[in-house]
Amino acid sequence: MLILGIDPGLRITGYGLVSLTAGRPLLQEAGVLRMKSKGDLAERLCELHKHLAELVVETSPDRVVVEQLYAHYKHPRTAILMGHARGVILLAASQNGLPVTSLGATLVKRTITGNGHASKRQVQRSVAALCHLPKPPDPPDVADAIAIAWTLALRIAHHAPMA
Repeated sequence: MLILGIDPGLRITGYGLVSLTAGRPLLQEAGVLRMKSKGDLAERLCELHKHLAELVVETSPDRVVVEQLYAHYKHPRTAILMGHARGVILLAASQNGLPVTSLGATLVKRTITGNGHASKRQVQRSVAALCHLPKPPDPPDVADAIAIAWTLALRIAHHAPMA
């Protein structure tokens, strides 16, 4: 089984492709999709959709996993903008007939680091250790995407409820 984890963003969207074989997750590929930092929101969303559609075709995942949308009262605009990016991810997955799972950030951090409130740096270091990488994935969006995919792989392997 191939699981595509995606950390949504309007400038940088991280992705991590994790395989699940014999109950063990294994990182296959990871990277970022970069959009133009300037320009109309609609254009950036269209560009994100184009990149995601290409990524899905190239990687042929069996399912997609994204982080649940979280709104912090100090930054409501960020949540709204991420909601747009997340919607494009859901659309691209649906257009390709892929099931989508949403996982909470606290669950992902607890699974990967043992601490549901871990810092981005802690997630990066833990992902590097789990995946036997020579250095932590950078930017943090890549580590987050890998962590999301890895968490779903472990949940599937242990037959845990999805969300």
